[in-house]
Amino acid sequence: MDDTKETIPEKRNVKPDGSKYTIKELENMTHDELMALTYEAPRDTIFTIGILLYDGYFSLDAMGPHSVFSSMYPAKTFFIAKEKGLIQSNNGLKTQVDTTIAEVKHLDILVVPGGTADTYRATKDQKLLNWIRQIDQNSKYTTSVCTGAWILGAAGLLKGKKATTNWYDAENKLKGYGATFVNKRYTNDGKYWTSAGVSAGIDMSLALVDHTMGRNYADFVMLNLEYDPAPPFEGGSPEKTDPVVTYMTKKMYDFYIEPVIKELNP
Repeated sequence: MDDTKETIPEKRNVKPDGSKYTIKELENMTHDELMALTYEAPRDTIFTIGILLYDGYFSLDAMGPHSVFSSMYPAKTFFIAKEKGLIQSNNGLKTQVDTTIAEVKHLDILVVPGGTADTYRATKDQKLLNWIRQIDQNSKYTTSVCTGAWILGAAGLLKGKKATTNWYDAENKLKGYGATFVNKRYTNDGKYWTSAGVSAGIDMSLALVDHTMGRNYADFVMLNLEYDPAPPFEGGSPEKTDPVVTYMTKKMYDFYIEPVIKELNP
C-alpha cells in the first residue's frame, strides 16, 4: 500500500453538477441530511477492537490507537490483559483492565502495543502468544505499534511479511522473526498492519479507519482529535536526529533490554 500523505479528493462532497456546497446551504440542512452527504458505505464492518495491555507497555502505543478507534461506531474498543486489575505502563500510568485474555475468543481488530524489556519478556510468554495466535485465526486485522511487532513476530504471524517497528535494531529484530523491515511510518501486508515507534500508532490507526470506514469518516476522527502534527523542531527519527543523541538513545535501550535477553536466553 501507499501510505504517503494524500490530498483531499476534489470530487468529495460536491453537488451532482460539480459545484461545491456553500456554508449557507449546509446551515439549512438537517443532521440526517449532513450525515447522508458525508456517508460512505464502509469497506468492512468492525464490531470489536481489543488493545492488549501488559506491565511496561508504552502508554501512547495503546492510548493513541484507543483515541482513534473509540470513535469507530458501532465498534466497541476495550483493553485486555492476562489478569484483571491495574496495568502499569513504563511511565507509571495505571489503567484498570476488566477483561482478561481468557474471556476474549474473537476480535475484529487486535492491537498489540510495544515497550522495552517487558515487551521482550512478552515474546517468551507462551500463554500470551497462544492467545494472540488464537485471536489471529479469525481477526479481520491484527496490528502492532512500535516494538509490539516483536510480539507478533514471536507468535509467528509476521513470517514472510513486510512490517515496520521501532527504529531500535529494527531490521535485525524483524529479520529474526522472518519478516522484512520496511522503514515507513506504518505499513500493511494483508491483514497485518504495523507501525513505527509510539506516536506512529496514531497514523496507522487513522489509516485503518480510512481503509475500513472511508475517508469522510477518517476525516471526522482526525478533526475530532485535531490531529495536525507540527513539531516545534525537526527530529523524531534517526535520520532527523543528531547522531550523538541517536547513539545515546540506542545505548539506553541496550541498557534495559540486553540484561533481559541474557536472562531469558541463558
